[in-house]
Amino acid sequence: MSAPASTKPTTDNPAVLKWVNEMAAMCQPDQVLWLDGSEEEKRRLTERAVADNVLLELDQKKLPGCYYHRSNPSDVARVEHLTFICTPTKDEAGPTNNWMAPDEAYGKLRALYQGSMKGRTMYVVPYVMGPIGSPMSKVGIELTDSIYVALNMGIMTRMGKQAFDMLGQSNDFNRGMHCTGDLNPDRRFICHFPQDNTIWSFGSGYGGNALLGKKCLALRIGSYLGRTEGWLAEHMLILGVESPEGEMTYVAAAFPSACGKTNFAMMIPPKRFHGWKIWTVGDDIAWMRVGPDGRLWAVNPENGYFGVAPGTSMSSNPNAMKTVQKDTIFTNVALTPDRDVWWEGKDGPTPAQLTDWKGQPWTDHSHEKAAHPNSRFTAPAKNNPVLSKFADDPQGVPISAIIFGGRRATTVPLVLQSFNWAHGVYLGATLGSETTAAATGKVGVVRRDPMAMLPFCGYNMGDYFAHWLRMQSKIPLPPKIFMVNWFRQDKNGKFLWPGFGENMRVLKWIVDRARGKRGALETFTGWVPRPGDLDLSGLDISHEQVEQASAINIEEWRRELDDQKEFFDKIGDRMPKALTLYRELLIERLKDVST
Repeated sequence: MSAPASTKPTTDNPAVLKWVNEMAAMCQPDQVLWLDGSEEEKRRLTERAVADNVLLELDQKKLPGCYYHRSNPSDVARVEHLTFICTPTKDEAGPTNNWMAPDEAYGKLRALYQGSMKGRTMYVVPYVMGPIGSPMSKVGIELTDSIYVALNMGIMTRMGKQAFDMLGQSNDFNRGMHCTGDLNPDRRFICHFPQDNTIWSFGSGYGGNALLGKKCLALRIGSYLGRTEGWLAEHMLILGVESPEGEMTYVAAAFPSACGKTNFAMMIPPKRFHGWKIWTVGDDIAWMRVGPDGRLWAVNPENGYFGVAPGTSMSSNPNAMKTVQKDTIFTNVALTPDRDVWWEGKDGPTPAQLTDWKGQPWTDHSHEKAAHPNSRFTAPAKNNPVLSKFADDPQGVPISAIIFGGRRATTVPLVLQSFNWAHGVYLGATLGSETTAAATGKVGVVRRDPMAMLPFCGYNMGDYFAHWLRMQSKIPLPPKIFMVNWFRQDKNGKFLWPGFGENMRVLKWIVDRARGKRGALETFTGWVPRPGDLDLSGLDISHEQVEQASAINIEEWRRELDDQKEFFDKIGDRMPKALTLYRELLIERLKDVST
């Protein structure tokens, strides 16, 4: 079968040319368009997307360079039940992943891809995850029939000819094949082939299902490559804390969804911390390797933010609001009559009339939400007013502290430091958040999300824990590990800690601990601040509230340790014994405390 007509390739790499030709012969697009990442190309693609009603131009005075996209109502989120890890054996994928044998997956998807791009254009999207020229970075190529995906990849990655320049004649690149198909959920598959460094996605145009550099490569394939090559690919933000004296400390932090991850990455310190600054390196993903100095160094593989819009406001995250004011693509938010965007939680009064995310008229008396709860913005990182000047540094930044944080109404204190690396891995492995009624119909059920990686680990979770434990011997100067919980509640269900920018008070203690500047109180489950260690000056809450937020309740921890066993048992015989022993050790320590 002959390949279709093509624009001139922007590389002479024989492995790339061979693969693209094979995929084009299978999908049979009318045209193959090789992207170079230039501003002129972006302008042409944007104009075409507007002409084809894929994008709607927003008010260019209010939102210069910004556009709106409305996705199919059946295609608005990740589909974990249709996301597969395709390894030779099911055991390699593990009990927390969906598994499909590689031959079966390739066969099933080839049948779907056959002729799937007739009448369409195949865009060849070369990109780099990570700073250009960094030894930590990886090259990927995504083939897609979605102009929306091509434009989003231009924001989220270092996309274009620079990727082919970095690749040279190497065969070491991620092969990403994406086709929207007819968006039928019954024909939707997101398949990862770790051993082949390949991703095949069919039937979805949504975010992480279609922007293959993000969760697919950066985490699912990345975590597998990290284990193989001796580094960590993690669902973590990276931020820098600068003291008034100019001392910089870098922190990586993992939070499950709805725990304020992007807000923390772009935090503005309260007035009490005059002279302190927070710099964003990344808001979602960290790739970390051991540097020649023995420390753990991290890069953000992304070049943009794919953030959840609802709840984002000048009060919750002013830096995010400033970031989305230009050159941003908004997806599934609501539209005002004058082509501005709106979502629940945005600043100002609710407009009387809107067009909702489905394209239907909406009024302030409507029962449905105007913006989809998972509506998004895709914004360039360079727009962030507090973007770190080291965000593009090929060497990355040195990590002094790793933080794990979930949403817990009880049990887990405001902040806790692990005794050592293995204990820190244990804290990460048992990380969980409590469900809300809106999410599941049940309140207070703890869903374990170890290291916030449960949906994103590309291999057996037990092996993932073992890899974390092995990393201790590779890092002569490891970062300190902490757990935080901004969501402790009193008996009336009211939050005890104000959160948002006030989290700087906890972060300051973490930084001081990482630098050996501050003492702590030992409890049976870790180190906590001593009375007076947290700077509470200017904060309008009582010391009693802070004590409640930091309290360690023996009965609650007894139940917590019982619940952890259920999750450990699910991992099975690949669960590292060091972590099961840590749990048993804590049970014994609990007996000593309670007697």
